[in-house]
Amino acid sequence: MQRKTFHRLMIATTVALATGWGGAQAQTTDISFFYPVAVGGPIAKYIDGMAGDFMKANPDIKVTPIYAGTYQETIVKALTAHKSGTPPATSVLLSTDMFTLIDEDAIVPIDNFVKTADDKAWLNGFYKAFMANSQTGGKTWGVPFQRSTVVMYYNKELMKEAGLNPNSPPSNWTELKEAAVKLTKKDAGGKVTQWGVQIPSSGFPYWLFQILTTPNDAILANEAGNAVKFDDPKVIEALQYWVDLGKAGVHPPGVVEWGTTPKDFFEKKAAIMFTTTGNLTNVKNNAKFDFGVAMIPGNKRKGSPTGGGNFYIFKKAAPAQQEASFKFIKWITQPERAALWSMETGYAGTSEAAYATDALRKYGRDFPPALVAKDQLPVSVAEFSTHENQRVTKVLNDGLQAALTGTKTPAQAMQDAQKEADRLLRSYR
Repeated sequence: MQRKTFHRLMIATTVALATGWGGAQAQTTDISFFYPVAVGGPIAKYIDGMAGDFMKANPDIKVTPIYAGTYQETIVKALTAHKSGTPPATSVLLSTDMFTLIDEDAIVPIDNFVKTADDKAWLNGFYKAFMANSQTGGKTWGVPFQRSTVVMYYNKELMKEAGLNPNSPPSNWTELKEAAVKLTKKDAGGKVTQWGVQIPSSGFPYWLFQILTTPNDAILANEAGNAVKFDDPKVIEALQYWVDLGKAGVHPPGVVEWGTTPKDFFEKKAAIMFTTTGNLTNVKNNAKFDFGVAMIPGNKRKGSPTGGGNFYIFKKAAPAQQEASFKFIKWITQPERAALWSMETGYAGTSEAAYATDALRKYGRDFPPALVAKDQLPVSVAEFSTHENQRVTKVLNDGLQAALTGTKTPAQAMQDAQKEADRLLRSYR
């Protein structure tokens, strides 16, 4: 198995299991494993290797990984298969897809398969911050697999050059703004050649916005997923701070691309960037300078949203497939494998037990940035998720981009988004 890197967008793991047993193979359960990555290569080899290891340990289950595209493409394929009567048995989809999958009556609670004391200990071992997007209504619907938080990456060399302490990154909003001013460079013509700070606002604007709303002590949605607080003054204040970074000339104007933000960091076009801890191995392999990783700067409090993908088991799958899926999920999320996954990708270990393994403890000692996501988990909150999740999230994303491009004030953008979200969620209250 090769150790390689991959981005949050390039990796989202979807596992769709289809059965294909016939007379002579009645004792074998076939599992087609949809893995959301658009192409093969190193990632595919790594997933193929894990599937192979599982099959060696479980010869009665055949796992066939299928590489299905992005998270968004994979949930469309999974739900289409579910509606057509040829459902997947299991998928790794976004943790925020939980309400959508429940509304479509597509999944069954994981609790249905938890029978032994060992099963219960395993399920109770995941970090509570990750379970916030995995449980609702007293039931567990998803199992954390490749999970993350947002963290702050900073170029230590540029900080030193700007007269800042490279070992003391900004820890609050005031310090972040002051550091960004010192880290912004312009050429003789007044054009910015190096931005002080960069927060992506394409792809997952709502998620990156939570690195501002959470520290400002605002929660965007309730636990039931049927009400939002976009027009909360604390939410508007958080958006105003983001907009003001652009107005101050220390943050790129308009919409900042998610996919190119790491490249801008590598090329020293941005001195500080905010992105998923799932990019950590990518940064480690490609930054040709000394860099640091830190928790999200606070304001009224500290905190970040969690993110990433969960395993789900589909309702219309045959009972044998569901049981095989549970066996595979439990196997692949064991602490030793979660530790290896974290080292390979930069995603967070999903349990304290993963960080207690010899492998991850040694890795953390040798490479301390790998522990920042773990240290941030106690103050992390659930990634934004509601019923009608895709539509409500689009309403919020559109509002954020309207404010960042200057077509609406932060207050107007969030008030308009609130009205539309209320309309979409009315029937769920």
